[in-house]
Amino acid sequence: QVQLVESGGGLVQPGGSLRLSCAASGNIFRLNSMGWYRQVTGKQRELVADITSSGSVNYADSVKGRFTISRDNAKNEVYLQMNSLKPEDTAVYHCNLRPVFVKAPVSGYWGQGIQVTVSS
Repeated sequence: QVQLVESGGGLVQPGGSLRLSCAASGNIFRLNSMGWYRQVTGKQRELVADITSSGSVNYADSVKGRFTISRDNAKNEVYLQMNSLKPEDTAVYHCNLRPVFVKAPVSGYWGQGIQVTVSS
């Protein structure tokens, strides 16, 4: 059993910044990938950023240069620093964790989701 607890969401003005955190606990396979996905009503859930336990990262094109993902393997935590936020970044953000042998993110573990709203 794995639990993911997210924090750091909220309301921010365009151009502002937020930092999301996700803490994992439970029976965590050491070699894994942790990341952030977001979903807006009427749209497909999309990858925002993902990082493996060895430090390999992936970003959605829409957030490259603005968002930075990082992790602390000792704490089983992953972070997403979001800068230069735009209204189109508004979404529910979900933390995801999957062992390396799990290829589909949907088959991994998910946090409950936190709201990020970018608005004046």
